[in-house]
Amino acid sequence: MHRRTGFQVLARIGYVARGIVFALLAGLALFTGTATTKSALDSLLTQPFGRLWLGLIGLGLAGFVVWRLAQSIANADNHEQNLKGYVIRIMLLGSAVVYVGLAYYSFDHALGFAAARSSEGEKDLAGWAMAQPFGRYLAASIGLGFVIGGGVTVWKGVTGKYKRYLEPNVKENRLINIVCVYGLSARGVLFAVAGVFFCYAAFTIDPQQAGGMADALDWLSQLPFGGVLYVLAAIGLLSFAGYNVIEGRYRIVRTPDLNTLRKISPLNSSP
Repeated sequence: MHRRTGFQVLARIGYVARGIVFALLAGLALFTGTATTKSALDSLLTQPFGRLWLGLIGLGLAGFVVWRLAQSIANADNHEQNLKGYVIRIMLLGSAVVYVGLAYYSFDHALGFAAARSSEGEKDLAGWAMAQPFGRYLAASIGLGFVIGGGVTVWKGVTGKYKRYLEPNVKENRLINIVCVYGLSARGVLFAVAGVFFCYAAFTIDPQQAGGMADALDWLSQLPFGGVLYVLAAIGLLSFAGYNVIEGRYRIVRTPDLNTLRKISPLNSSP
């Protein structure tokens, strides 16, 4: 067995921390009927040593941000230098930005610095986008990105593309594959629905129409057989938590080549 580097350990802890967040999110959705990512983190504050656990999750999420930056900027997964590869890396960079916010939120609340106010990230983001020049189109582009990202996540699950980054000895493990496919598909569908809400907010020029995971779950509950769909989606989020733990244990994590980064850096170009 190869010895893992500090960077690889950091990335793996990041996946586990992300998995814990989604497990909390799934638990709230199943037992309270509503859940947001931030409310999932807040739920830890009512537990013994809650601030400590929240701070540790913040550290883990910070590690996940570092890994996402390595994937996007340093191309740690060795994506092709073509349009598809660049699109994937841009999406990974967007994920890094999201988890910077969640890591900051975790630290802020763990240290007791957070202001006592409710904040809905999607509506805040929509409001910021619409306040910019051509804001309506910017908001629509963000929503479309969510829809595409959700579709890609579903595609990654149902086609088994996630396997390319798993260690060979677990690629055909039936239980692991069920958890990964179900988790990725459920999370992708909810992400795409949230993207549709964002696009609708851009169309109506009303940031309050934007929505996130909780709104997507609520929308599912209003469909025919909505109660069943809601439970299946919430269990899907729990499966996505399991997928992250599996990634934390079995994913192939490549340390980025810093020498390559120096060669392609504009600061290192010859006059």
